[in-house]
Amino acid sequence: MQNSEITEKSSFLATIEKFTTAKPLVLAATFLLLFGAVFLTYFFHPYFEEIQIDRLNSFWGNLLVVAGTVILTANLSFLGYIFILYFKYKVTKAVSDEELPSCTIIVPAYNEGKLVYKTLISLAESNYPSEKVQLISIDDGSKDDTWHWMQKAKNELGDRVAIYQQPKNKGKRHALYRGFHLSTGDIFITVDSDSIVKKNTLRNMTSPFVVNSECGAVAGNVKVLNNQKALIPRMLNVSFAFSFEFVRSAQSVLGSVLCTPGALAAYKREAVLNCLPAWIYQTFNGQPSDIGEDRAMTNMILKQGYKVLFQRNAYVYTNIPERYKNLYKMFIRWERSNVRENIAMTKFAFTNFRKGSKTGTRILLLNQWFKILLAYPLVLSMLFFICMYPLLFLSSSLIGILIFSSFQALFFAKKHSLTESFWAYPYSIFYTFSLFWITPYAIATASRSGWLTRELPVHKIKKSQSIA
Repeated sequence: MQNSEITEKSSFLATIEKFTTAKPLVLAATFLLLFGAVFLTYFFHPYFEEIQIDRLNSFWGNLLVVAGTVILTANLSFLGYIFILYFKYKVTKAVSDEELPSCTIIVPAYNEGKLVYKTLISLAESNYPSEKVQLISIDDGSKDDTWHWMQKAKNELGDRVAIYQQPKNKGKRHALYRGFHLSTGDIFITVDSDSIVKKNTLRNMTSPFVVNSECGAVAGNVKVLNNQKALIPRMLNVSFAFSFEFVRSAQSVLGSVLCTPGALAAYKREAVLNCLPAWIYQTFNGQPSDIGEDRAMTNMILKQGYKVLFQRNAYVYTNIPERYKNLYKMFIRWERSNVRENIAMTKFAFTNFRKGSKTGTRILLLNQWFKILLAYPLVLSMLFFICMYPLLFLSSSLIGILIFSSFQALFFAKKHSLTESFWAYPYSIFYTFSLFWITPYAIATASRSGWLTRELPVHKIKKSQSIA
């Protein structure tokens, strides 16, 4: 046991050392590319201008210019709209112990190993009245030693946590469904089994329900836990901050956060029970839905007329894929869910689904559709420019990245860290040139099921079976 721990520690230290060495090289290469594109544009300006004149003399060229102008104007207008909303956002302050509602925390786990133990311990250490907390964890038929670590948490926490095993792997939605039926709290809180919460996170998550009777769900603020281990989590750390702290703050002002993340979400008991049968038996194209349970629940709660809010001060730290293959699988799952739930949301968003203004909610949905509908035209135009005008494509893409990534970088620098903010640029390059295919592929395969991630290699399954 000691030798395996030493080997694991040595491997971890080697990874950190390798990552530390690669970090400055990646940033240096990134800015060499970006400023090289500026130089390239300046140097080849007459050539690019000639191409532009030729394009303006043809029908397709004019169409591309008009389409590009419309897309750019729409994106900038939406960004400006979100910017205005962001400054209106106010976090809900935590209420007193006496005012706090009872809550049930549900932690579904599948092939998480030791991570689920760390998650349960962090939740048990929360600054929340113990008599008002019910902590449940459900092993969804894991093939590794997840159950062992849940038992270890149970041995340490005693009656403060209840653990259950599914007879076989049924999927996260079914594990949560079981958890909802076991729950006794007024508020249901779901937490992913690879996530760590701060001591005041639960308090901050439940407070909006106390002060706002229209609140049906709350989204937590997701941060990257393993951002010091590899390049992909390091880059995504900046992207997550912008997505949650900027975009969801703006959505919260409208009472229409579009997705309560699986890593940390809170729901009003009545709101969940009202839609639970529809949620567990949800289908898409005739097939049971086994992905996108968080977005689906959010949609169904919005449809009931409730508001869905965001709590910037409710932090959860979660692990992000460190390898490209695992990352694109996660993104495919998210985008398939996005396609499905945009369709579901369209069915009620343009009705009188709740009191008060619904314009902002509809604008958010239309922006989602705008991105989806443009997926194929943008990829086709990208391939066209790569084939016909490679220099123009390369320089314009990199300059666009330099400009638009600066919004994320400036936001992160102001809120968190100047040095870490520079990772917005390599991530944009990484996404543009290696993940651009995700949305078109997800649209074409939206009917497919499967979690895609958290499957164990065969040798790990055999090792787990031998331990058992």
